[in-house]
Amino acid sequence: MTMKNREKQAPASLAERQREMPLTVANYKLMLIGLGIIILGFILMSGGGSDDPNVFDYSMFSFRRITLAPVVVLAGFGFELFAIMKKFKE
Repeated sequence: MTMKNREKQAPASLAERQREMPLTVANYKLMLIGLGIIILGFILMSGGGSDDPNVFDYSMFSFRRITLAPVVVLAGFGFELFAIMKKFKE
């Protein structure tokens, strides 16, 4: 190998590598927060079942399960979109 070939194979500078990366560490942190919001929405949606199959339980039609939980899940997906699209300045 000649010296010129070694220089071409040298690792790129930090600034060049960051330009190549579409997402930064901060984007991934925001995406984890969004995933937590989505999981919280599904946890809010759970429950409300009856232990006895012959008894109908109206608690599954509560505000938390019918309205709040789907809104939280959609907000989580919206936050995920924001986390992916956000550009951070250096």
